[in-house]
Amino acid sequence: MNQLITELKKEIIYQLNLQDITPESIKDDAPLFGEGLGLDSIDVLELIVLLQKKYGIKVNGAEEGKTVFFSVKSMAEYITAKQQQQQQQ
Repeated sequence: MNQLITELKKEIIYQLNLQDITPESIKDDAPLFGEGLGLDSIDVLELIVLLQKKYGIKVNGAEEGKTVFFSVKSMAEYITAKQQQQQQQ
């Protein structure tokens, strides 16, 4: 899971063009929106596209999105759970 978290941090920085942020400066469980990285609703659309393109995972609705995109750790946990579900099918 640590490797996935590091990968996600790099992808977030690249996808959202966060110039002054390094993967090390993003805490695993820090909020991505508001007081954390300060992302906004446009950024969440970019993250949704990232999950779909890179991991083949679709987020179902705004409520699920709030949980999934709370932090990098919550994103990694969601990806891991969805990938396990896909493997079992």
